[in-house]
Amino acid sequence: MKLFGKKAAEASQRPVLSRGWFGWLGAPLGEWPASYEGQVKAAVLGNPVAQRAVRLVSEAVGGAALLAEAGAQADRERALALIGARSAGQGLVETLAVHLLLHGNAYVQVALGADGAVAELFALRPERVSVEADARGWPMAYLYRVGDTVMRLVSEDAAGRTAVIHIKNLHPLDDHYGLGCVGAAAGAVAIHNAATVWNKALLDNAARPSGALVYDPGEAGAALSGEQYDRLKAEMEAAFAGAANAGRPMLLEGGLKWQAMSLTPADMDFVGLKAAAAREIALAFGVPPMLMGLPGDNAYANYREANKALWRQTILPLSEKILGGIGQGLGAWMPGVRLSVDLNRVSALAEERGSLWDRVSAADFLTRDEKRAILGVG
Repeated sequence: MKLFGKKAAEASQRPVLSRGWFGWLGAPLGEWPASYEGQVKAAVLGNPVAQRAVRLVSEAVGGAALLAEAGAQADRERALALIGARSAGQGLVETLAVHLLLHGNAYVQVALGADGAVAELFALRPERVSVEADARGWPMAYLYRVGDTVMRLVSEDAAGRTAVIHIKNLHPLDDHYGLGCVGAAAGAVAIHNAATVWNKALLDNAARPSGALVYDPGEAGAALSGEQYDRLKAEMEAAFAGAANAGRPMLLEGGLKWQAMSLTPADMDFVGLKAAAAREIALAFGVPPMLMGLPGDNAYANYREANKALWRQTILPLSEKILGGIGQGLGAWMPGVRLSVDLNRVSALAEERGSLWDRVSAADFLTRDEKRAILGVG
């Protein structure tokens, strides 16, 4: 069945969609980046908490053991081979998981071989893709931009088969694009990065709060000359600022005395502020803070429960979305094939699965085939 590009008579049955603009992040957000590229650089490339959270989820999704059910045996094997192949070095499922987490959209180009069968599945960079909609707002094609080069990819080929698989998170204000997590975490990332910069600057400036040199000559109205002021400032920067000069005693002369002015880091609670920002970052990406080594979070009895919650609430739903989208996109070539995570091979869920197996095995009123169906065994 063709999902896009219907005939005019059939298209009239659909409502008109608004042409959503993915510029909703362009609203002023303070001093942190508003663009997707800037937010990714600040978070994934420049923040250890966000990077670890993304890697923790994406690597778990990409490394999960998969099952292919229903359909022909050859089709099941071919589907698993396509997903497991590394096209241009990228792991398909892991790459799609990162794109969905950060951008909210994941695009898979279906490349066909000379025999018309699927030869390769390649994940496209989501920030380079834009939707080309028809007069009623329904997607007809996707434009892939790299610099000044624009490539038009139709959503379906002439035979009605999917050419580009679009997987997205729900966005309540956009018809065409999904909602990522990096925008929601931008504020917490900015706070965490700013606290890191503050601590680094504190170490670079003698590891103590700044203050002021007060000139007290003992005569009313007297002040330092311009030459004396410049010389004193240069001596301070050269001899007393920086980590190498931390704790170095100061020799003051000519009526000078040191007056501390700034609050201490303990007074401003930078440690607590940074920890709170780190917990918000982990929350935005669906990772229990306990797994990130953050203090002050006792919502889970132990790491086992936190890891189980991570799989149940984040990894498995994300995997189901990705595998369901790929399976639906490959339906024209491999009808009936369903892709899923093999729960019996997930170590974090071993205790749950073992309990389920025991209960099902003890259910005498179930037949052998019914027990296999409940346990997900083909």
